Amino acid sequence: MGVFMASERLFRVADPNFCGRCGSVLPPPTMAGSNVTCRKCHNKIEVSDFDGLTTTRTIVFNKSSTSTDSAQYQTAGPSLDRVCSSCGNPTMTYKTQQTRSADEGQTVFFSCPKCGNQEIEYS
Repeated sequence: MGVFMASERLFRVADPNFCGRCGSVLPPPTMAGSNVTCRKCHNKIEVSDFDGLTTTRTIVFNKSSTSTDSAQYQTAGPSLDRVCSSCGNPTMTYKTQQTRSADEGQTVFFSCPKCGNQEIEYS
């Protein structure tokens, strides 16, 4: 773990991808026996200092809702008289978005507030 002084404050850099002196991102090591040189402060770090280090990452996904509560399907936006093809509800909400090139029509996304059924219409 590198420690350095900057503006009379003590900083600790726990990530080996960052310079221990200035905190800049380090370039990747090129070959064994050489040094990694910080492009900002020119601090040299032995490649052997990176031996045995492992990098891990965690991807966290949002939990999907399994509730069938009709309130979860409420969407912001205007509603119109359109019968839901799934449950027969006479009203659906909609939003529009330009998903193709500018000289083509916009895409309309319909959503049923009762059952959550979604329909798309390319106009």
